Amino acid sequence: MVHLPPLVEPAGELSPEDVARYSRHLIIPSVGTDGQKRLRNARVLVVGAGGLGSPALLYLAAAGVGTLGIVEFDDVELSNLQRQIIHGRSDVGRPKADSARDSILELNDGVEVTLHRVRLDSSNALELFRQYDLVLDGTDNFATRYLVNDAAALVGIPYVWGSIYRFEGQVSVFWDRAPGDAGINYRDLYPEAPPPGMVPSCAEGGVLGVLCASIGSIMVTEAIKLITGIGETLLGRLMIYDALAMSYRTVGLTRDPSRTPITELIDYEAFCGVVPAADSTGESITPAELHAMMQSGREIALIDVREPVEWDIVRIDGARSIPKGRILSGAAMSDLPQHIPIVLYCKTGIRSAEVLSALVAAGFSDAAHLHGGIVEWAEQIDPGLPMY
Repeated sequence: MVHLPPLVEPAGELSPEDVARYSRHLIIPSVGTDGQKRLRNARVLVVGAGGLGSPALLYLAAAGVGTLGIVEFDDVELSNLQRQIIHGRSDVGRPKADSARDSILELNDGVEVTLHRVRLDSSNALELFRQYDLVLDGTDNFATRYLVNDAAALVGIPYVWGSIYRFEGQVSVFWDRAPGDAGINYRDLYPEAPPPGMVPSCAEGGVLGVLCASIGSIMVTEAIKLITGIGETLLGRLMIYDALAMSYRTVGLTRDPSRTPITELIDYEAFCGVVPAADSTGESITPAELHAMMQSGREIALIDVREPVEWDIVRIDGARSIPKGRILSGAAMSDLPQHIPIVLYCKTGIRSAEVLSALVAAGFSDAAHLHGGIVEWAEQIDPGLPMY
């Protein structure tokens, strides 16, 4: 554990309204007036206003962080409301960035909110990060995590990372240029990205909604400690939370001596690999093409590779459920027909593309997967289906 100096210099005097608003901070000896002034002078960028970004933004605003930047380009969907507490029912269809800003200002109108309605990529990350003292990232894909890590390392600022899946969450602090030779970054934890499809997103595998609050609040705690210079941060440690066991544990992290220094931003989609999408090889079909096949009376094997709980929610008529894991393990290979075309589908096409690759490698010559999965099927062919 490493004690770090305050990340931000204190701002000017607090107003009487500030003293009233932040009084519970001011009477904590290790925070006090000086710490609150540092919070007011801090510029924090939050990547995403989703599951982790929602509680993080609200608690950063409540704590009195003076400037909050939000990187977000999605719109609010009904399925977001199970966990993304910064948005409400009336926000469905609105840009998440706008909804988040309105909630923040309702909570604390003394916060300056800057919206970055862009998809973060290698062309804009460095310019954005240079405007801030600290970055919080709770996105759910490895390409963005490596991008955030590398951009933060090149700019020289710390990066608070959080991750959630089903009932488990993880948090750590990465800062490549930390004082006292304590620098460590995300690549020390994950030198290489896991193979595509191995780690499903929350959209594919689900997440307990309240887990977002648990992990998001820890991320904000780390941000406050970094800004004010109090306590021992998670720099050099990975905290793992298991909600089902109600247990927290930490694992030590060390710098990888063989790690290649970060000198520039790269193509992170290529670095993380791409699930064989089949679009370029003619092995995917559109919802319209599948519908035409089914209407023609042609015999096909329509295989749903999602989990049984997803099958229970919604399915395409005529499909058969064989979860991805049973096919990839080989246990269900003998259940698949060789004499008729096979069409695989999942929720959005990610898992079905992965299974298709395994079938092709196993010698199935007449197989394809549904581009966009059951989501696009519902949008284009059967809009009455419930979506999740």
